[in-house]
Amino acid sequence: MAGIPPFEGSDAARDFIARVEAFIREELQPLAAEHGITYESGAPRALLEEVWRRSRDHGFYGITLPKHLGGAGFSVHDHCLIKEAIYATGSPLAAHVLGELSGPPRVGALAKTATPDQMERFILPVARAEKAICFAITEAEAGSDAGAVQTRAVRVGDEYVLNGTKRFISGSPFCDMAVVIASTSDDPARRETSAFFVERDRAGFDVQSGYKTLAGQSSTGNIVLTDCRIPAGNLIGEQGKGLALALGRITVNRLLHCPAMLGHARVALTDAIAHATHRRQFGQPIGAFQAVQHLLADMATELAAARALMLSVARTLDMGGEARADASMAKLFCSESAFRIADRAVQVLGGEGIVQGSRVEFMFRLLRMYRVLTGTSEIQRNTIARELLGEALR
Repeated sequence: MAGIPPFEGSDAARDFIARVEAFIREELQPLAAEHGITYESGAPRALLEEVWRRSRDHGFYGITLPKHLGGAGFSVHDHCLIKEAIYATGSPLAAHVLGELSGPPRVGALAKTATPDQMERFILPVARAEKAICFAITEAEAGSDAGAVQTRAVRVGDEYVLNGTKRFISGSPFCDMAVVIASTSDDPARRETSAFFVERDRAGFDVQSGYKTLAGQSSTGNIVLTDCRIPAGNLIGEQGKGLALALGRITVNRLLHCPAMLGHARVALTDAIAHATHRRQFGQPIGAFQAVQHLLADMATELAAARALMLSVARTLDMGGEARADASMAKLFCSESAFRIADRAVQVLGGEGIVQGSRVEFMFRLLRMYRVLTGTSEIQRNTIARELLGEALR
C-alpha cells in the first residue's frame, strides 16, 4: 500500500510475520468460519483453548515471555511490527494468537517476582497454554486512579480474605485465575496495594459477564470477591508493592497497545479502498470523486504518521531511553488517529458503513473504545504535560 515504507524489522521478525500470517490465513480464518466466530459473537472457551494450543505448537503463543521461559527475545520495535501485522489480518481471533487477553503477556513481567511455587501453579500453566489468566485492577471508583482500589485483602493467619468488585476485566469470562490488585492498608487514609494470584475455583470468586461493551464483545466482565480465602503464598512479591508490580512496565505496555489500534485502522482503510474501487455511482467508481480521494488520502496520511511515531518510541525504548511521555504521545495519537480513520471509512462506505455486521462499522465502535481503554486520552495528556513541565508541577 502506498505510504508504507520497506520492512524495518529484523529478519527474524520478517520470518515470524510471514509464518503467523499463514497460520491465521490457513488455520484460524477457516476455524472462525466453521464455527461462525465474528468480532462480536466471540468464541466459547473450548474453541479458544484450541486456538491457544495451535498457536503454542507453532511457536507463537509464548514469544513475549522471558527467554528462559521460551520467549523469542524480540525487540520492542519488532514486537510492534508483529502485533500490527496480526491485527491487520482482520481475524476476529487475532487477540488470541499471542494470548494477549489471557495468556503469556499477562504474566511474563511477573516471572522475576514469582516464587518457585507460583511459577509451577500459575506462570508455567499459562505459558504452556493450559490455563488462562486475567489482570484485575479496575473498579467502579478506581480506573485512571488505580491506587484508589477499594477491594480489600485482610491477613488472617496463613490466609488472606478478599472482598470487593473488579469492573471491566478483559479475559475474565474465560479465565482460570486472576492477578488481583487489592488494598492491604489498615488505615483508610493510607494507600497500600498488594498483588495476589486468585484461582477462579475458590469459594467466593464469581465472574459476572452479562454485559457487552460498545463493540459488542463478550470478553469482558466483572469479578466479585466475597470472603474469598487464598493462601498467604498467593501474595505476589512484597505486601504493599502491588501497584508497582502492575505499573512496572506501563511505558512499554502503553506503547504495545498501539500496533493493535493501527492494525485495526489498516483493516478499515483497506476496506474503504476496496469499496471506493468497486462501488459505482454516476457511471464511475466513487474513488474517482475528489471528495472520496481526499478522505482516503487523509486516512493513509494519519496512519503513516501514527505508525512512524509508534516505531520511533519503540526504537527509543530498545536503546534504553526514558520514553514515558513519548509512549503516552504514541497512545494518544494512535488511538485518536485510528478512530478518525475508522470514522472516515464509514463515510466512504456510506450506507454499507453504518449497517451492523459491516466490518468497518465494527471497527468504528472498537476504535472508539481505545480512546478510553488502557488509559484515556485525557490521562495521556496529563502524563505528557507533567513530563514537559517537570518540577514545576511537583
